[in-house]
Amino acid sequence: QLMESGGGLVQPGGSLRLSCTASRFTFSGYDMIWYRQPPGKERELVASISKNEDGTNYLDSVKDRFTISRDDVKNTVYLQMNSLKPEDTAIYYCNRRPAPLRWGQGTQVTVSS
Repeated sequence: QLMESGGGLVQPGGSLRLSCTASRFTFSGYDMIWYRQPPGKERELVASISKNEDGTNYLDSVKDRFTISRDDVKNTVYLQMNSLKPEDTAIYYCNRRPAPLRWGQGTQVTVSS
C-alpha cells in the first residue's frame, strides 16, 4: 500500500516536499519511483532511487531542481522539489519497482501565481 502526501498550491519558484509512505511490503527491497500525471497527459516517470540508495535517475526537465531520497526505517520515499514551474503541475504518485502495486490516490501539485 502506498500513500502520497505533501502536495499543494505553490507559486513559481517555490518549493514542496512530497512524501510517500509504504506499508505491507519490505520497503528496503525495492527501488522506489515518483511519477506524475499532468492534466490531460500520460503518466511519466519523474525520479527513481535504487533499493541500496546507490543510484538515482531523473526526468531531464527536473534535473537539478528535484531530489529523491528514502528512509528505509520510516518506509518513506521523498521528493524535494525546488524552483517549481507551472509545467510541474500534476498529480504525483509513487510506486515500487519491480512488481508495481495498485496506484494510490496521489498528491496534487499546482504551480501557479
